[in-house]
Amino acid sequence: MDVSVIGASGDCGREIVSQLVALGALAPTERLQLVGRPQGRSARVLYGLCSDLNDAYAEMAPMLDVALAPEAIVADVIVMAAGATVAGEITSRADLAAVNLPLFETYAQAIARYGGGHEIVIIVTNPVELAVEVFSRQLGRHRVIGVGAYSDSLRFRREIAADLGVRRQLVQGFIVGEHGEGMVPLWSSVQVHGMTLEEVRDARRRLQRDRIVSDFPKEVSQEKQAVLAYLKAGDIPQAYRYVDSLPPDLRVVVKPFVTHISGAKTITATANVTVDLVQNLLQGREIVVSGQVQLDGEFYGVRTPFGVPIVVTPFGWTQVVPLELWAEEADLLHRMANQLSHRLQEDLHRG
Repeated sequence: MDVSVIGASGDCGREIVSQLVALGALAPTERLQLVGRPQGRSARVLYGLCSDLNDAYAEMAPMLDVALAPEAIVADVIVMAAGATVAGEITSRADLAAVNLPLFETYAQAIARYGGGHEIVIIVTNPVELAVEVFSRQLGRHRVIGVGAYSDSLRFRREIAADLGVRRQLVQGFIVGEHGEGMVPLWSSVQVHGMTLEEVRDARRRLQRDRIVSDFPKEVSQEKQAVLAYLKAGDIPQAYRYVDSLPPDLRVVVKPFVTHISGAKTITATANVTVDLVQNLLQGREIVVSGQVQLDGEFYGVRTPFGVPIVVTPFGWTQVVPLELWAEEADLLHRMANQLSHRLQEDLHRG
């Protein structure tokens, strides 16, 4: 199978490409296509990156190819990592949507027109739900997966594991909803291998700290404002110490916020989950992950791009995994889904 990375000259795209080659995810007979723009520094960077990777991994590198036009993309798995991020004059999600929407439409239309009709597209670029909406309209919803909820769910498990003193691999739990402040942590889905049901219930109660599920969005906003005081003062270590004092679900949102503001961004973590998903597709595995997909009522009646647990195969996602949520989780889920649906309508209308 062949892989294309759109936006391979950007920070995250370059990291995804480097990890794919370093891990030997593709055989030397398979192709890794680096997609960029003909103008500016993009083309120069991509040709230089190909040379550097061949120097470093000559015996194991796949065939490296540069494509500088959307219609030149040829692959079985396509990673969409191109686009702007919140920085400089782009200060909000609405700004980001306005800038990246034309890019989403250009690549989605090109893949639909010139592709083979089987490509699986993994969305990295934000707003991930907007990208899922656009690509799903052109390619069919089962061929498009956003990695936001996958990354959020892994962070959720890691934070819980850290507080319990166990390895992340022993913890099960999902984050659903919008990537970012609109996420919904599902404490009801948390399980820990080696613990009895009663022990898990006690652990959940202790980690949640008697908080109310419906307050989560308000808490996220409050804690981001609190940590901003440390960030504005330039006290990054204290900002992280403050975040570490928060409950696990709040850390999932606030810690990446601090990392981004610090200047480090979340490039390595995002690339890592993307590469993990790509590897599973290349190896033909059927896995369950939480990912952003275009729903049609399969999960609590939601009909918008939304992060949910899905079954992923080499042919795309095949079904949504049903979960029995607490009533208050279902209420918050519907509230977040309605807000997201309205935002997406506004994004598309402005576009």
